[in-house]
Amino acid sequence: MNIIELKNINKFYGEGNNRVHVLKNIDLCIEKGDFVAIIGQSGSGKSTMMNIIGCLDVPSSGSYKINGVEVGQMDKDQLAELRCKTFGFIFQRYNLLSNLKAVDNAALPAVYMGLDAKMRRRRSIKLLRSLELGDRLNNKPNELSGGQQQRVSIARALMNGGEIILADEPTGALDSKSGERVMEIIKDLHQQGHTIILVTHDSHIAAQASRIIEIKDGEIVADTRKSSQIYTSDVTPECPRKSRWDTLKYSFIESLGMSVYAILSNKMRSLLTMLGIIIGIASVVSVVALGNATQQKIMEQINSMGTNTIDIMPGTGFGDRRSGRIKTLKVSDSDYLGKMSFIDNATPNVSISGNLVYGNYTLTATLRGVGSQYFDVKGKKIAQGRIFTDEEVRNISSVVVIDDNTRKEIFENNPNPVGEILIFNKKPLKIIGVTEPDNSPGPMSETMNLWTPYTTAMYKINGSNDINSITVKVSDNINSQVAEESIENVLTTLHGKKDFFMINTDSIKQTVETTTNMMKLLIAGIAVISLIVGGIGVMNIMLVSVTERTREIGIRMAIGAKQADILQQFLIEAILICILGGFIGVMLSLFIGWAFNTFSEDFGMIFSTTSIILALGCSTAIGIIFGYMPARNASNLNPIDALASE
Repeated sequence: MNIIELKNINKFYGEGNNRVHVLKNIDLCIEKGDFVAIIGQSGSGKSTMMNIIGCLDVPSSGSYKINGVEVGQMDKDQLAELRCKTFGFIFQRYNLLSNLKAVDNAALPAVYMGLDAKMRRRRSIKLLRSLELGDRLNNKPNELSGGQQQRVSIARALMNGGEIILADEPTGALDSKSGERVMEIIKDLHQQGHTIILVTHDSHIAAQASRIIEIKDGEIVADTRKSSQIYTSDVTPECPRKSRWDTLKYSFIESLGMSVYAILSNKMRSLLTMLGIIIGIASVVSVVALGNATQQKIMEQINSMGTNTIDIMPGTGFGDRRSGRIKTLKVSDSDYLGKMSFIDNATPNVSISGNLVYGNYTLTATLRGVGSQYFDVKGKKIAQGRIFTDEEVRNISSVVVIDDNTRKEIFENNPNPVGEILIFNKKPLKIIGVTEPDNSPGPMSETMNLWTPYTTAMYKINGSNDINSITVKVSDNINSQVAEESIENVLTTLHGKKDFFMINTDSIKQTVETTTNMMKLLIAGIAVISLIVGGIGVMNIMLVSVTERTREIGIRMAIGAKQADILQQFLIEAILICILGGFIGVMLSLFIGWAFNTFSEDFGMIFSTTSIILALGCSTAIGIIFGYMPARNASNLNPIDALASE
């Protein structure tokens, strides 16, 4: 029974004037269980014919059948499956993977057969021991002699059964003793039922075969049968069937393991590859953390100016030169607004600048006449003493609350000035309270400020019933924009016209939030550019990696790896590098944040879980996007061209 049938096979290389006719009208049939030696000088075409038989190369024309099935009609994955299940390759230069141990090199074809790790390791050990390599299981190729390496490659050829053994100059790189041992093994394999096809230029090696085919200048010039011995048996080991889901899961796990091993085997290259990702992720996360901290700091300062407050000022807006002459705001307006359901508190404000005298001190300060609700409206807290009451407002009491700046300036040696008497514009005022330090932005946080009942400021100090502004606090469950519109309608009705403008802290807050979010987005976008640059770096280094590992890819394809297997392995490798780079980048940014927060007392970075998750997702996406091209290039390599690469 013919297992191999070649009819009118031709092979050309090159184009135009450089076209070379390597194989010329080859007709050849090989029986199952035969031992055939193909002999010829270098350049005669014997290796090309071997590659076509082994489905590593395709003929330019002609028909090639294995077990009656036309090979020319198979796609790349079907050819890979044929190489995996039917052929076993023994190469002149062994073609072992240098980073794998002997037991793993021998077991490699079973990975693409779908055999689980435990079963393939057991089979690999059994084969290596049968080839007298039981004490070399964990040795890498550079720790083995040439003869031992060739025996490992024989074990690899037999891993999936090796129904057809293709031996290309198997003794060409060995000394005579090792060569004899290899030939003994090959003859034993023939007797066990393997079909042996051996390529050699050595007539003494060829003489040990049952049939000798001589090829010269691409043509078969002799076909001699020396022995009629043909051994047949089922040499394909049992392989348990798996469902499609199990196959996909197993393939992914194996590719993941090989990718991790490849990364660990080239630590420096992997680190350099992920460097751009590390810097990019650290930049993005740190920038967002700084943006969050900045936004929170600004919002705290805005909240310290008063939460949900609206200041009503005379005039048409900031810069109105006539605003100082407009005196239409009255205490009655404040009282009317304070009774509205959507307003918690309302207080009139009177601002007076003058001389402050205490003992030998004479200073310029600002006295503000306010209602008792002012401190709640503006969110000011008392550090010492108390605030004045509604009764003291009604009674025009000469009491005052001072800020921390005033306490430090005048009462440097008196930690508790409550009860002391100040003279403001020649009017005595008794200190009843001191506010906590003011960290809000603006001039009030740096100048000396004093607060007295607005009635006292108006009638005792200013001598007028005019007020400068009204401050209202909107209820928490009320939209401040709606409240602002309602206040505008009420005051416009009371005054007969709109002779005022309003400052809504909620609007300021929303503006600040929008602005800081836009700034964060802008700066993060700039940082993302570094991620893209890092992704391009990953792609470039992975392309270099594919070039460096072309021969490895060729070996894997020769022993049965499909395009999807190669694509998956290199793609997973790129994704792992980016994910690992992203994780290290996040850790780096957290370290930067810890260091920053340790040495900065008033300002600290605030990390966002969302930004970290998005950053890691972004690094994964970069691995997929920029890793796909190198992975695709690797999977599209021609097996024979890849094997020939050095």
